Amino acid sequence: MATAISANRAELLAIAKSVASEKMIDESIVIEAMEEAIQKSARNRYGAENDIRAKLDPQTGDLRLWRVVEVVEEVEDYFKQVNLEQAQKLQDGASLGDFIVDPLPPVDLGRIDAQSAKQVIFQKVRDAERERQYEEFKDRAGEIITGVIKSVEFGHVIVNLGRAEGVIRRDQQIPREAARVGERVRALISKVERNNRGPQIFLTRAHPDFMKKLFAQEVPEIYDGIIEIKAAARDPGSRAKIGVISHDSSIDPVGACVGMKGSRVQAVVQELQGEKIDIIPWSEEEATFIVNALQPATVSRVVLDEDESRIEVVVPDDQLSLAIGRRGQNVRLASQLTGNQIDIMTEEEASEKQSKEFAARSKMFEEELDVDETLSQLLVAEGFAELEEVAYVQLDELAMIEGFDEELAEELQSRATEALERQEAAHREARRELGVEDALAELPHLSEAMLVTLGKAGLKTLDDVADLATDELIAKKREAPRRRNNNPDGPPMRRDRPQREQDKGGVLGEYGLTEEQGNEIIMAARAHWFEDEEPAPAKAAPTTEQEAADADSEQ
Repeated sequence: MATAISANRAELLAIAKSVASEKMIDESIVIEAMEEAIQKSARNRYGAENDIRAKLDPQTGDLRLWRVVEVVEEVEDYFKQVNLEQAQKLQDGASLGDFIVDPLPPVDLGRIDAQSAKQVIFQKVRDAERERQYEEFKDRAGEIITGVIKSVEFGHVIVNLGRAEGVIRRDQQIPREAARVGERVRALISKVERNNRGPQIFLTRAHPDFMKKLFAQEVPEIYDGIIEIKAAARDPGSRAKIGVISHDSSIDPVGACVGMKGSRVQAVVQELQGEKIDIIPWSEEEATFIVNALQPATVSRVVLDEDESRIEVVVPDDQLSLAIGRRGQNVRLASQLTGNQIDIMTEEEASEKQSKEFAARSKMFEEELDVDETLSQLLVAEGFAELEEVAYVQLDELAMIEGFDEELAEELQSRATEALERQEAAHREARRELGVEDALAELPHLSEAMLVTLGKAGLKTLDDVADLATDELIAKKREAPRRRNNNPDGPPMRRDRPQREQDKGGVLGEYGLTEEQGNEIIMAARAHWFEDEEPAPAKAAPTTEQEAADADSEQ
């Protein structure tokens, strides 16, 4: 680089072009770096206090060096200022306040200056190269790229992408996949971040989107949009499921993805190190899609619980292990694919659960409505599960039950209403014992039972509720799927084991409040914050001609 600084004009331009071509950056950036390096070296020679500029002509290679000084009446800084008399010697017609150019002879750089200039140029070129790499890759997230494994550091694979380097972190690799230096590897660009040491390009081979992109490369119908992958779930290196749908009724989506003699799916399987892939027809009907997702197990029936986003799937006894899969893999992938928690149970378990629920509801009606067992069982058999349903259902609907008449229906509704009032009174008493202030009872959508729940959570004043976010108030709790595993290869499990919460959820999450209702509750609790803000007092109307005149003059 010392040679470069002291080289002739042709050599300077040749060096700039060579560096720009090698680093794939604009030649003007290299020339600018050279100018900055020469300026720094010249300041070291003539004094750092001087405002020295350098200009390298990109066409001819001519190098000009000058000092910029200001014309002033009285000089205070002899390095950057000159008086009018000296200025007119340097430039004809110079006047006060002008900035004039004082040409300087080229500097002959010594070894230390040349080394310093070299560092300046290298840093400038390195920064430009990093910026070029970031601009090239910043919009390529979600794209498959091929590179060569450069090294493996602490389990993370460094991949040479040609113009940059990417990293496949340990948790984004396919388990048990051997990474050998020098081998070519395909991966999905998951994220690109700007960093002081250059762009950080994160790659993945474990994400479901990597499998989707591989299918798009192997299946022309997916690339053309005729077939769409609606959902995907993976257990990297072991098994995966994808839900596909065809927008052309004449094309079978599963067959197109499998290919002739399995050629298309096998190409993806080989890239994923033998990962088994279940290709499932996607369906608008949620129950149908769940049945398909649990293949190869046979499903007897599906019970959807929309309020809890949970699904109970009943399978024959001999299909339980198949539905759950080795170490719960099949049901776990099906849950990820459908976006719902799936509880697997046998016919016997479903029947037992149903019997318990029937008995519990019958007992509740028997005690709360003060009726005999037969009458309570009739109500449950007709689909009634809560006192509210009996109290507020249409009278005709209740009277239509076999063995009921209008008089009995009215009596049952009256008793249900009284039972609800008793419950409300009990909850009110419990709420007051917890110290929940009465002002909370005036908030919309909150029942006394909800207020008791708030009190138990330590929320007893309007300010306590007002400080909450909507999610903290109403978000539902999500729990891990309950499943019984009779598979001898998997860990033993019990259905009566307490479920493990995956996230905390909201205080009132069990009551099924909507987001809109939650917002209304919180805004109503915050209303008192603004009551103390008094509007600006309005000016009284003028009562005399003099006051009116004074008002006009103020305006």
